[in-house]
Amino acid sequence: MALLKMQFPLHRRVRLAQGLWLISWVTVLAGAFTFSLGVYLKTELLRRAEVMDNTEIHVVPNILMLVGLASIGNYMFAGRICQDSLDPSRFPRWKPFLLPWFGLSMLLCAHLISAVVLSYALQGSLEESLKVGLRNGIRFYRDTDVPGRCFQKETIDRLQMDLRCCGNTNYRDWFEVQWISSRYLDFTSKEVKDRVRSNVDGRYLMDGVPFSCCNPSSPRPCLQEHLTDNSAHFNYEHQSEELNLYNRGCRQALVDYYMGLMNTIGPGILSVISVQITVIVSLRYLQTAMEGAAELENPEDESVGYILEKGVKETVTDFKGAFFNLLQPGSVEVAPEAAEVENVEKATSPPASS
Repeated sequence: MALLKMQFPLHRRVRLAQGLWLISWVTVLAGAFTFSLGVYLKTELLRRAEVMDNTEIHVVPNILMLVGLASIGNYMFAGRICQDSLDPSRFPRWKPFLLPWFGLSMLLCAHLISAVVLSYALQGSLEESLKVGLRNGIRFYRDTDVPGRCFQKETIDRLQMDLRCCGNTNYRDWFEVQWISSRYLDFTSKEVKDRVRSNVDGRYLMDGVPFSCCNPSSPRPCLQEHLTDNSAHFNYEHQSEELNLYNRGCRQALVDYYMGLMNTIGPGILSVISVQITVIVSLRYLQTAMEGAAELENPEDESVGYILEKGVKETVTDFKGAFFNLLQPGSVEVAPEAAEVENVEKATSPPASS
């Protein structure tokens, strides 16, 4: 029994073809929208590439861009099919291409669903990538005269000011690295010598942060040095001075930013998927209704359209049987003429002597 069978008089087939032609072009625009979302997300990821350790998350915008481009061509083709379906004499020429079209359309929908799933599944990978990337960025902050790292300081400063964050996890991450270049340190100063000698690695460590960590909302001038020494500043208590510096780490700020993008893009992609499924189902009804009308004596009579020729269970069983038959080694069948000749030769040949 056919699945979801519907009756299609001539006027209904015409309306279905016209409406499907319009929806197909809407889906073409949706494909362009999907491509644009992929480009935007790719651009945002590349902007922060210097503070990322790997590019696994780039698989999401790559899928969106490829599926968007493929959808544009795929549904332009569907629009042409709908246009020709108004002429019963021209529609049959598209019949060999419909099965590949349905397969490609379902594959595109599956890829869009995978992009939405991956955008959330890769959150842990994104966070780990940012953790390592930001740690390296803070470590190389001082290397403004080292080739390949000249702009690391500018990148970190702009990042902290734009996202209103400080450090990797918090501002204390700056206490663990020497973020001031040695060329700007006076090694004849006793304070500098004492700080360099105070650790095994010979680094100039201090309880201070770059200017980009300063919070403009603070009611007092920003304090960047001696942040853990209450006696170094008047009326200062470092555990309660929450407005002096940004308290949020840049890793969490970037994760929140990118997951916010994913949460915005996700509903848009799901809307595109729903439109594509509408086109697939409608075109299947149009195909079966047109094929049924072609078998009638009067093509203008009412025809039947359906999604599947049989039920879901029977269709799956037939598909599995056909699939397993393809996997089995084929047996060589003897042609009827060859079999007849072979039988005549056996009948006329003399018996073998014992």
